[in-house]
Amino acid sequence: MSKSVRLLLVDDHPIVRTGLRMLFQSEPDMVVVGEVNGGEEALEAVQTLHPDVVIMDVAMPGMNGI
Repeated sequence: MSKSVRLLLVDDHPIVRTGLRMLFQSEPDMVVVGEVNGGEEALEAVQTLHPDVVIMDVAMPGMNGI
């Protein structure tokens, strides 16, 4: 059995995060470990949740995704 890819979703639009979560939840080898609103929250979440991949919006208020 292969290890699931742990994903963190970062976007300032809740509807986008919801859509991405629904998309990734349908994949058996992917698990969404967290969702946050922006860059500052993402930095904290990465240290806490230890995702394998961060899916991040590049155009957010405050700290962007770049």
